[in-house]
Amino acid sequence: MMVTPAASAAGPSPSVPAPSFGKVAVLMGGRSAEREVSLMSGTGVLKALQSKGVDAHAFDPAERDLSELKAKGFERCFIALHGRFGEDGTVQGALELLGIPYTGSGVMASSISIDKVTTKRVWLADGLPTPKYRLLRRGAFDRQQVLSIPDELGLPVIVKPAREGSSIGVARVERPSDMEAAVDAAARLDPDVLCEQFVSGDEVTCPVIGTGDAARALPVIRIVAPQGNYDYQNKYFTDDTKYLVPCGLPAGEEEAIQQLVLRAYRVLGCRGWGRIDVMIDAATRAPSLLEINTSPGMTGHSLVPMSARAAGISYEELCVQLLASATLDNPPAPQPAGDARP
Repeated sequence: MMVTPAASAAGPSPSVPAPSFGKVAVLMGGRSAEREVSLMSGTGVLKALQSKGVDAHAFDPAERDLSELKAKGFERCFIALHGRFGEDGTVQGALELLGIPYTGSGVMASSISIDKVTTKRVWLADGLPTPKYRLLRRGAFDRQQVLSIPDELGLPVIVKPAREGSSIGVARVERPSDMEAAVDAAARLDPDVLCEQFVSGDEVTCPVIGTGDAARALPVIRIVAPQGNYDYQNKYFTDDTKYLVPCGLPAGEEEAIQQLVLRAYRVLGCRGWGRIDVMIDAATRAPSLLEINTSPGMTGHSLVPMSARAAGISYEELCVQLLASATLDNPPAPQPAGDARP
């Protein structure tokens, strides 16, 4: 892995006094296909917060009931879960009911963003660019429809589950004869399968931190994977993938992508933080939005900490800043002074 550091005008964010957070649960593990990655993310976040004096504790929802959060006096949650039951609005809804502030997007933005097809529909409705696609729903398509997709979208074509992350179940299909196997593999992970036009060019990603008008894009990272295959293995378990910061894009392109990503983030109603993947067409230099991660990885290979570091924000500072942003969709209204209720 190669990273080229860069300075940024954004500068480091001010630290928040750790005692103001109270008892903090770092939610990690969970029941999704991304459990192992989540455990790596959560372990990193836990150590970082503890190093800053935060009273942080590991909490695995696959092993403990969420009701324990209230019973054990936790006051905030850092969500380091990935995928289903952690990034899809379900755990966010439970925390809303418990009244415990949490990091990242709320219920609606999380549930929309986990679904790649729904995300595309929202972006397209707002005039944002994303590759052409075809949705296959289990039980609602036949062999002929599958085989017709290369004619419709061209080859190669990207096939992936509609609601998985970390490139799990993603296949790049080069030959029409491989379509059925790729769709079958993706359908084993999700009843909805997304077939997407392949964009040949630069693959980049851009993190966003903050909410609404205060949200800002961090430096863009250009990803150079072996044979252009940025799969699960090359994301987390090899050092062969290169991550370029500064990204080395032509003048003006990085800023244009940052503005596009901010718009894409805001239109989905995201908050706290996120990361959006973008392809840049080699011939036209036109960017296309691929997907958004509302609970990005925080492992040693993860890209949000890498981009933050290029902006002058250490891993530990980033974790504290994200924890400081923890909130609820519907925080309790402050009671007027002297209004004592039983």
